[in-house]
Amino acid sequence: MTVSTTTRIHERVAGADWAAVAAELDEHGCAQTPGLLTAAECRRIAGLYSDDERFRTTVDMARHRFGSGAYRYFTHELPDAVRELRAALYPRLLPVARDWAERLGRPAPWPDGLEEWLAQCHRAGQDRSAQILLRYGKGDWNALHRDVFGEMLFPLQVVIGLDAYGTDYTGGEFLLVEQRPRAQSRGTATPLRQGHGLVFTTRDRPVRSARGWSAGALRHGVSVVRSGRRHALGLVFHDAS
Repeated sequence: MTVSTTTRIHERVAGADWAAVAAELDEHGCAQTPGLLTAAECRRIAGLYSDDERFRTTVDMARHRFGSGAYRYFTHELPDAVRELRAALYPRLLPVARDWAERLGRPAPWPDGLEEWLAQCHRAGQDRSAQILLRYGKGDWNALHRDVFGEMLFPLQVVIGLDAYGTDYTGGEFLLVEQRPRAQSRGTATPLRQGHGLVFTTRDRPVRSARGWSAGALRHGVSVVRSGRRHALGLVFHDAS
């Protein structure tokens, strides 16, 4: 990746209205970003799916009863665009993570730098890459779940659509279901726009109640793909055990 490409990715991330993203996360538990990758960059990342050397493992979702489709975990030798996106997004999401921890009365162990935080994960035994490239075909889907791999947890993550919704595929909306305290669950369905990010909660978020703040638990998944093929890039800010 050239210096200019690296700069462009950081400029795209910096250009988002992060105050608005934070407000939407507070309201809904997820928030869309402007375009973070070009269509060409999306195609290049999606095209890596068949390059076995890029990945440490592949998960067949049907085999594990996670849904239908497959995803691959990158090795720590991340593609340049993936590495730069993760590095640029972490400091933008960090204030939200710390604010949420304060409201919920939890520790906020996340340092200013991503590398320092990842070193803490590794010392705690979470030393495997958790960056994901997902592929869904017609009829595939992903069951509701959380990407929690151990005690070291960053409360926000990002998924980026790599194909054009409505053109390359139909269906396959991103699902987020919130279990609200003493109330019925609430769900949202969001189409992923190509190159755009969706920030969402890893496990829970602060929800105001009569007694102050409580934790609203959330799980995420993907609805059934009706046609075509859907690729997505999952950026997680903690590593796996």
